Amino acid sequence: MTTLDAPAGADTGHRRRLLDGLAAGIRERGYRDTTVADIVRAARTSRRTFYAQFADRQECLVALLHESNQRTIARITSAVDPAAPWEAQVRQAIEGWIAAVQADPPITLSWIRDVPALGEDRARQLQRETMSNFVALIRRLTDTPQLAAAGVRPASDQTATILLGGLRELIAVTVEEGRDVATITGVAVDATARLLGPR
Repeated sequence: MTTLDAPAGADTGHRRRLLDGLAAGIRERGYRDTTVADIVRAARTSRRTFYAQFADRQECLVALLHESNQRTIARITSAVDPAAPWEAQVRQAIEGWIAAVQADPPITLSWIRDVPALGEDRARQLQRETMSNFVALIRRLTDTPQLAAAGVRPASDQTATILLGGLRELIAVTVEEGRDVATITGVAVDATARLLGPR
């Protein structure tokens, strides 16, 4: 369990409804314009229930995005066939990430744009933990016998961070422009292959 998981004994039913209420608000009007009143209205519960689960709206956002990012990592992991040629694995990983973004673009955009603007300890913790988990994912996916045989070396933390930063920004701009993120698949695959491919 990470420090971002639900506290022991949390009422998961109320917590789930509140997280879903915040997600609905982000989809409709964005995080900045979603109030606690909006969240509890969507969750069909009370402010008292909200504050029994979360200290404030920011803590609710951090919990929601932590969940979302864990699902994205799981989706990428399951999309990649470690026995496939390295070029196919790159495409599978990118397509897995794109599919996760397509499932809920506003939530992905909130992770990329809203969290850095918060500047609080919890937000910084979410950023550090999430980036660390994504870096570990890239290192794990690039450290296999199949890729080693093709001349692909495990990605360094620095290389993985550069890759993640570029892909996140490309995704954010694409969502902000109202375009389908599937349109960036080709360029994302190409850039990833160039950065991580055989030397």
